Amino acid sequence: MLGRIFTVGGYTLLSRLTGFARDIILAAILGAGPLADAFFVALRLPNHFRAIFAEGAFNAAFVPAYAHVRGERGEASARLFADRIFTLLFFSQLVLLILAWLFMPQAMSILAPGFTDDLEQRRLAIELTRITFPYLLLITLVTLYGGMLNVMHRFATAAAAPIFLNLSMMATLALAAFFPSAGHAAAWGVLIAGVLEFLLLAGDAARSGILPKFAPLKLDDDVRAFFRALGPATVGSMGTQVALFADTIIATFLPAGALSALYYADRLNQLPIGVIGIAIGTVLLPEMSRRLTSGDHAGAMASQRRAFDFTLLFSVPFVAAFLTIPDVIMRAMFARGAFSKADAAAAGATLAAYAVGLVPFVLIRSAVATFYARKDTATPVKAALTGVAVNVALKIALVGALAQVGLALATAVGAWINLLLVLAFAVRAGHLELDRTLLRSLTRFVASGIILGAALWFTARFAAVYFAQMTTFRDETALLLLAAVGAFVYGFSVLLLFGRGWLFSLVRG
Repeated sequence: MLGRIFTVGGYTLLSRLTGFARDIILAAILGAGPLADAFFVALRLPNHFRAIFAEGAFNAAFVPAYAHVRGERGEASARLFADRIFTLLFFSQLVLLILAWLFMPQAMSILAPGFTDDLEQRRLAIELTRITFPYLLLITLVTLYGGMLNVMHRFATAAAAPIFLNLSMMATLALAAFFPSAGHAAAWGVLIAGVLEFLLLAGDAARSGILPKFAPLKLDDDVRAFFRALGPATVGSMGTQVALFADTIIATFLPAGALSALYYADRLNQLPIGVIGIAIGTVLLPEMSRRLTSGDHAGAMASQRRAFDFTLLFSVPFVAAFLTIPDVIMRAMFARGAFSKADAAAAGATLAAYAVGLVPFVLIRSAVATFYARKDTATPVKAALTGVAVNVALKIALVGALAQVGLALATAVGAWINLLLVLAFAVRAGHLELDRTLLRSLTRFVASGIILGAALWFTARFAAVYFAQMTTFRDETALLLLAAVGAFVYGFSVLLLFGRGWLFSLVRG
């Protein structure tokens, strides 16, 4: 399992690094004004639907079902099941795309009502979203192919596919002079990336002999079981996305730049979520499904516990850094060109608010795997909907005083409620044991995070004085120093608190 985690995590890290390069170019060209806000709405809308219907609900329902059919009844039955799901998926997404194209003005009035007062910004948002929305159809099919390949323990292609989004957008932004605006260039980059990702995954699926094809629609027992799992999973995925929709809607009423601050803060926050949380969860779900299908319940629980340890080990440094030095990170990453230091300060405060909920953000994928692997997509919905209810209520309460920072803080609180409820349900069902070993491990992770946070805070104060006379690359130099000090302090504290034996057992277990 460790090798597969590093495969997914490695490609995801490469995707995030190229994503940062893309965002640096975006920040320098688009800045944080009305054009940038219009583009980020155009980017967010298909991504919200993707997270609900594709990567979220679909994966949760399809991967365990496909693994079960393939393990119990063989390749022929699995192929027929995949063909029928592919046919349903393709035509449902095609209908959604046509409706989105036809009714985009009405949808924009609902999803970005704050743009109503600025007719030019509204027109741009509608035009750009019509360009980006076909990405949803393409990436949904990519998700289907990726889920099938993951069950076969082929993780690399699906993990590498998002790199195309970054490369494509950088290429079109470099050619922005040939488009009506830089926003149009970025939007076309999104669509081109969808085509490239589709071709990559379809090619791998074809080479593996599992590329699905159109099949007569028939609601057999397998398809009905899939839809019984898909319904609750969709509701659960909608919970998180409703909260993000609320961010988009509310932020359109805030001063120009609020949506951009949310975007850049979320991009950094997504680094550990993608590289660690999603990578480990992606590998864990088929692993637990396989073990439970063979009756190895103790092995499935052990795999999940090990996934928790890996997730926390690699996540704690991000939590400490985002809480203590978010301003330095944002200035070093994005404060150039049209993106000012004031924009970086707003995005940094938003990042710190997101970081309050970073632990549940990265752990939730591994936490819900114990239910999804048992084809129970209903139980996590209760936790997700409770979390989103608190989330939305807090957004309304905090946005007036804290603007977009309040939106991010509400998201963090909602994530904690979601995770704690999922863990409580898992313990009650006997899927997870909160024993002394786990609690002792959590205490040590908290201690190592506090030590690292203190070291970063004091080093940042030293760097602010010591590098004050530098006229160029001051923040970049400070960030390099902080990374070096942080790596040493965190590595030493983990060795001190956990010992080498724990690390060796984690790697070899």
